[in-house]
Amino acid sequence: MNSATIDTSASCMDDYDPASLLSEQATQRIQSAVAPVRGFEKIHLRAALDRVLAKDIRSRIDVPSHTNSAMDGYALHADALPDDGTRELKVVGTSWAGHEFQGTVNAGECVRIMTGAVMPQGTDTVVMQEHVEQTADGIRIDDRHRAGQNVRQAGEDIAAGDTVLRRGHRLQPADLGLLASLGIGEVVVTRRVRVAFFSTGDELRSIGEPLEPGMIYDSNRYSLYGMLTRLGVELIDLGVVADTREDTYNAFEQGAACADVLITSGGVSVGEADFVKEALEQLGQIDFWKVAMKPGRPLAFGKIKDAYFFGLPGNPVSVMVTFYLFVQPALKRLQGGTDTPPLLLQARCTTKLRKKAGRTEYQRGVLSQDDDGELVVDKTGPQGSGILRSMADANCFIVLPLEAEAAEPGDRVQVLPFSEVV
Repeated sequence: MNSATIDTSASCMDDYDPASLLSEQATQRIQSAVAPVRGFEKIHLRAALDRVLAKDIRSRIDVPSHTNSAMDGYALHADALPDDGTRELKVVGTSWAGHEFQGTVNAGECVRIMTGAVMPQGTDTVVMQEHVEQTADGIRIDDRHRAGQNVRQAGEDIAAGDTVLRRGHRLQPADLGLLASLGIGEVVVTRRVRVAFFSTGDELRSIGEPLEPGMIYDSNRYSLYGMLTRLGVELIDLGVVADTREDTYNAFEQGAACADVLITSGGVSVGEADFVKEALEQLGQIDFWKVAMKPGRPLAFGKIKDAYFFGLPGNPVSVMVTFYLFVQPALKRLQGGTDTPPLLLQARCTTKLRKKAGRTEYQRGVLSQDDDGELVVDKTGPQGSGILRSMADANCFIVLPLEAEAAEPGDRVQVLPFSEVV
């Protein structure tokens, strides 16, 4: 029997491929290559959620704008506080929030005051209403109080001229409220990043079309649409591109001409009908096209004219994993944001996790707490890169490092919660 073996090239089934970049190296290359887009626009505050500031924002006013009471109680001057024992004060009026007391508080007097109301002239201290005793025409206080208590000074939170939010900050709901409190109704943000995307494959059909033998519905464009929409980019959906050289080249040229970023799914492997890599080599340049990871090894990154290119794998799970790990951080950088890396947690796995050394794996899991409050994680069933259900049922990635092998029940593993990336 002939024992000779056939020379083979590295495939996505191999545990190690020397031509593959480590995921950390791929991230570094991408982040070094991309730069924030130029251009900005002024928009209304209510349209600014998740947009990135293009310039620092400084306050034009003090916050609070006036010295006011932090409690419902009685405003008085600190000289009226007894050193020991008690003292009676006459109540000469009320200061309401929005309707301040008109007049001056003299020695032996006080003013009933509400939370947020302006401190009357002649007062600098507030005694809570729960800490006084009512008298015939005023109140009685004791010696348990200190000068200046329960008073918020003008500009205590923010002083006029202070920088409250810096360029590159991604606006969150609290920021909208903060800016509204400063009377700011418009902000200058970076323009939206334009992203074109398409799927490749003669086997793909759109929703509503009948499925002939060997055909499947195109799910990747819907996943990409959802992930891109959450980033607030301007979308250009180029549809499904047939597996022909001419159609692939045309789609590349069209996408590169109208977008800052071009994303494809499928067509980056070594099949004879995969023209993405060939088109990229002819029309642009490839930085890399393999990453030592699972799922998602056949990942291409490069540039066509002025557009950055991401060639994602065709399998649905691989599309989502590579998007969250590589494309999303790049798009955030293009938006001019200063986002921090996602937070990794430690959890105890409850089942055996199969893996061989040689590539980083991102298995899909469900993160929860046990009865003792400890974080535990379990995988979401079969982990094939075509099983999109494994993503739909998950709330985290279980990150198994390059050199790691199988994890046993009870082992502690790294997890990346979807709340950090999704």
